[in-house]
Amino acid sequence: MSGKAAPQSFEDLSEGELIQFILDGFRRSLIHYGCWFREVDYQLGTDRAIALEKEAGDQAWSIILKRLSKILGFEMEGGVPKALTSLSREELMELLDGVAVNWLASDGVWFQAVEHHHGMDAAKRCNDTCWTRFSPYEAFRIKELLGLPSRAGLEGLQRALAFRLYARINKQSIHPVDASSFIFRMDDCRVQSARKRKGLADYPCKSAGMLEYPFFARCVDDRIVTECVGCPPDPHPEEWFCAWKFSMET
Repeated sequence: MSGKAAPQSFEDLSEGELIQFILDGFRRSLIHYGCWFREVDYQLGTDRAIALEKEAGDQAWSIILKRLSKILGFEMEGGVPKALTSLSREELMELLDGVAVNWLASDGVWFQAVEHHHGMDAAKRCNDTCWTRFSPYEAFRIKELLGLPSRAGLEGLQRALAFRLYARINKQSIHPVDASSFIFRMDDCRVQSARKRKGLADYPCKSAGMLEYPFFARCVDDRIVTECVGCPPDPHPEEWFCAWKFSMET
């Protein structure tokens, strides 16, 4: 991505770069799916992992293929789905959103399958540990795609956060604190908002966030320290669901 101004959001990318991010979204989704299988294998054993993968996988692929069949053909050309190069920018952005939602759906069906057969505690253990593998993987892939240095600093972290799959699903914002720290807020969370519409309490995701965000930040720059400002089950204002402070070690 050299020879032009560094992109700060998805809207800054060319059609060709959007295609790269769409394909990488598939890759991140597959890796996260693999992390689920690996962790269920570790926690519950191979036989149960295989059985649960059939249930989760059948649901996930049904959701994924149904959604993609509405907008994308599957013929390949030069290692790239042929339909991608013929799509307009607006269609590419729509596909990118579909990839992000499919990633979240795959995560959800794994959680539901484990919870249904082995209870909430087992599902949360698997989910939380998955983030210790997927979060740094996603950070690494974003750094590679954006050409960020090994120690990208707080500016690099802000850029990387803008290119997560979550950035196409949820509404998030950055709030500077001082020269060496900023607060990242999840102003609207697809999962939590859905629960709210159903009259359900917030899902207590803090245990996962305490792994997800530090692992992501440390992969961007190992000098960055992460602090939880608030995350369910913590109380929070209407303006956001969770907030995280990132600071540079001195």
